Amino acid sequence: MVDFQFIIISNQRLCLNPLNIDSRLELAALFITKPLSFFPFTISHTARLPTDLLVLTVATAETDGFSRFLRSAKLFNYTVKVLGRGEEWQGGDYMAPGGGQRIRLLKAALEEMKEEQEKTILFIDSYDVVFASGPKELLKKFQQSGHRVVFSSETLIWPDRHLEDKYPHVREGNRFLGAGGFIGYLPNVKTMVADWTGEDHDSDQLFFTNIYINPEKRKSINITLDSRCRLFQNLNGALDEVVLKFEDSRVRARNVLYDTLPVIVHGNGPTKLQVNYLGNYIPKVWTFETGCTECHQNLRPLTGIQESEFPQVTIGVFIQQPTPFLAVFFERLLNLQYPKNRLKLFIYNQVRVIQVDSFLEGHGGLYQDVKVVGPEGADTDSISSRNLGLDLCRQDKQCKYFFSVDSEVVLKNKDTLKILIEPIVAPMITRPGRLWSNFWGALSADGFYARSEDYVDIVQGRRVGVWNVPYISSVYLVKGDVLRSGIPDYDLFSSDTQDADMAFCTSVRSKGVFLYVTNMHTFGRILSVENYQTKHLHNDLWQIFENPVDFEERYIHPNYSLIMKNKLIETPCPDVYWFPMFSEVACDHFVQEMEHFGQWSGGGAVDKRIQGGYENVPTIDIHMNQVGYEKEWHKLLLDYVAPITEKLFPGYYTKAEFDLAFVVRYKPDEQPSLRPHHDASTFTVNVALNQVGLDYQGGGCRFIRYNCSVEAPRKGWSLMHPGRLTHYHEGLPTTGGVRYIAVSFIDP
Repeated sequence: MVDFQFIIISNQRLCLNPLNIDSRLELAALFITKPLSFFPFTISHTARLPTDLLVLTVATAETDGFSRFLRSAKLFNYTVKVLGRGEEWQGGDYMAPGGGQRIRLLKAALEEMKEEQEKTILFIDSYDVVFASGPKELLKKFQQSGHRVVFSSETLIWPDRHLEDKYPHVREGNRFLGAGGFIGYLPNVKTMVADWTGEDHDSDQLFFTNIYINPEKRKSINITLDSRCRLFQNLNGALDEVVLKFEDSRVRARNVLYDTLPVIVHGNGPTKLQVNYLGNYIPKVWTFETGCTECHQNLRPLTGIQESEFPQVTIGVFIQQPTPFLAVFFERLLNLQYPKNRLKLFIYNQVRVIQVDSFLEGHGGLYQDVKVVGPEGADTDSISSRNLGLDLCRQDKQCKYFFSVDSEVVLKNKDTLKILIEPIVAPMITRPGRLWSNFWGALSADGFYARSEDYVDIVQGRRVGVWNVPYISSVYLVKGDVLRSGIPDYDLFSSDTQDADMAFCTSVRSKGVFLYVTNMHTFGRILSVENYQTKHLHNDLWQIFENPVDFEERYIHPNYSLIMKNKLIETPCPDVYWFPMFSEVACDHFVQEMEHFGQWSGGGAVDKRIQGGYENVPTIDIHMNQVGYEKEWHKLLLDYVAPITEKLFPGYYTKAEFDLAFVVRYKPDEQPSLRPHHDASTFTVNVALNQVGLDYQGGGCRFIRYNCSVEAPRKGWSLMHPGRLTHYHEGLPTTGGVRYIAVSFIDP
């Protein structure tokens, strides 16, 4: 038999060539992009699927939830007719009885239909509903019920508890009626709603309940409840009963209490977040076999588009507290691969950091526009600044996207802006070595963090996709059209009980706008800022504990990781090893930090800083413990020197303990050299902090026993050599400029 496809639009039937399943899905995707005025529509498979089922739903606005409902309906080839398009919703919300508008619209639609005894009507909510299976299974289960109308069931009674005693008892399952979904034959459904004369704000639940608890009406219309959730699964009051069931390239919701697989999943009442979670998988959004099947929908590819036609983006930068590595933050902002003349900058600088001025002086002219707001102006607190940033894009019709990024975000992916083209989507960023991220997978009952079952898998990259989540923060992209139509309210960040980020997410979700996070690419990470101290000149030097990854990127030599692999260790003299250790920035910051501290020793033999108060071979120096860097220096030696020591001195393992670690300054008119001596150490590490020939002339180290000198030490490179007995050495004269070295006597 030839498998033909038919599409019915406005009662016109168009016969197409035989199509495979992929073609059918492409065709379905084509029509989902059409405005709702094209409804009713159907994509039906005449050879296998019944043609007498019509899905009716009310949708006065095109929300993200409605789009999700349509996608699942089209996947299974349901025939859907949308009611109420263009009307203003007057039916209230789930927090209070309402919904009468739905019955009015349903009644009017049914009155226009011809009497067909076996025509089946499925009336269902859409904003919080997902289809888990197709019409064939739905009709089969409906027919097996033996009744003419089947309502969804609930464990909780609503809206009138006093009616509980009037409900008939059931042998097994839920006892109470849920008005969010029912299926029935057309004549019976018509009869059921024929007596509706209520107002739009009246309760549809109470109307249907009164019909059901009336024995005569229940019998004459032949109504029953889907008590065991074979057709409908209402989540309110049943969250512990529902789990995901992964099948071959498909996902179902399973009711473990009744061991059923409902066809329709409904996030009724206060369970919108839970249906959003289930909707990340059901019916085929993400599976173990296929991964994410919808992640590339709604994307706006920029390949092939001239840069002058790129969407205009306003970037909101929020510096709300002292933040480490802020100079690097602006370097990464500058390096985003996006035409600068299509970018506007809004910078909120609460702490008056100089990096903002430096960045704008050097690069501000590259951008289409720059607006900076500081703490000295009126209404420039954190919440006001965020509202202002969003509104700048909202009021600018040319603004296609608002990209919000906090200063603690380490945005490593230069293509982030090109990748993030969604209504509201956050690039997933994490804190290295921890499960902390910029999204929450679930919320607790009081609206704070709760861990979803898939959170760890998403954070650790075992499940990759675009995820509908209840909370995002730190960095996200908002579509300009969503700001103007979906969330037009100016103040989205204020709340008496929630912080700004939580208030924003709550405000957005209340408007039916979904929040997404994507881990389909590696975007970056987020800094720890809680313990950031600002009492030093270069405070980032102290971040080796709090932000070790960023410390390494900033301060460790870029070739350090290649030392063993590419054998970068040199041996300029016997048992003297030379290898890259510090970046140039690290060297500069150490020198500047010491000069800023300024309390150089006098170079005399009497030194109260050391035990015993006497220095046999004195230098002009500053000890690490004088600037509060002793713990950080020990950590640095453990992480970056000890591993090399164990390779170069086989059988010797160090804990990198030291009595003395200091920065030495050599100047021709101060202390140009150092007489021959042994170091009070098992081995010594000596790091050059500036460049010979550029910053100073002369200098170097001569190992007397071997008559071997290192006269051109490279900036950031470390000399490591034994301290006692064998390596008697001297500091060669500095003839010009100023030479700085960092010295550590390890394992004294």
